[in-house]
Amino acid sequence: VGWIYGSVTEDILTGFKMHCHGWRSVYCIPKRPAFKGSAPINLSDRLHQVLRWALGSVEILLSRHCPIWYGYGCGLKPLERLSYINSVVYPLTSLPLVAYCTLPAVCLLTGKFIVPEISNYASIIFLLMFLSIAVTGILEIQWGGVGIDDFWRNEQFWVIGGVSAHLFALFQGLLKVLAGVNTNFTVTSKGGDDGEFSELYVLKWTTLLIPPVTLLSLNIVGVVVGISDAISNGYESWGPLFGRLFFAIWVILHLYPFLKASVLTLLWVRLNPFVSKDGIVLEIETGRSNFA
Repeated sequence: VGWIYGSVTEDILTGFKMHCHGWRSVYCIPKRPAFKGSAPINLSDRLHQVLRWALGSVEILLSRHCPIWYGYGCGLKPLERLSYINSVVYPLTSLPLVAYCTLPAVCLLTGKFIVPEISNYASIIFLLMFLSIAVTGILEIQWGGVGIDDFWRNEQFWVIGGVSAHLFALFQGLLKVLAGVNTNFTVTSKGGDDGEFSELYVLKWTTLLIPPVTLLSLNIVGVVVGISDAISNGYESWGPLFGRLFFAIWVILHLYPFLKASVLTLLWVRLNPFVSKDGIVLEIETGRSNFA
């Protein structure tokens, strides 16, 4: 088969082609780590890395090697195909995710609910579906052997990456495939296990941060407006408000890292133009009690 070039996610494409040619793979997890890797050490660089992966998935999705229609009649097993399909279609989930994160704020600002009034039976079905998602998460924690904190951080970053990097990758992939517009990637800085993470608390501004910050601000404003209207309209308006608040607060909890950095923590932000070639950097120091 050979290593396949010309794709941002050449590892997925090469593995897919190998499985289509009848190769078999095994999952090897030795007790002692066989290799050590490196990863981006701050949120901005990590989002750029996720953008690169998601764009590669979009390219495969829109190419002739898409696992939805490529490789039938070969040695690819159904579950393998399903896994590859999942690895290339996930950027599409950014569209409904942005809608789901926006609707609670819109409902609070307009005084309407996400769905019209439904029967008690439909409410029970909806509640059971929501609980099934929670139970699935608990089972994943037990099977994966991860803690609650790690699981919740992963959920938070899934939402943050979904409304930012995945969304940008979807539109950039469409522009690249349909219009031939190439994308220049930002090389992400990565830290190893032995180095000091000097950039861990440096917030590098990037356009990828605009969607999650906007959604967070919109939902916070919606919560404030909804509570203010309920106080003004009296006791009867509090009942319908709780349903709207539930979804808005759920969105805010997933975007909580931005809230913690911008609202709940006293920060000293200094704009330093005398930086390296990376551009302007927002240097943040915690623990300051006043602003200059």
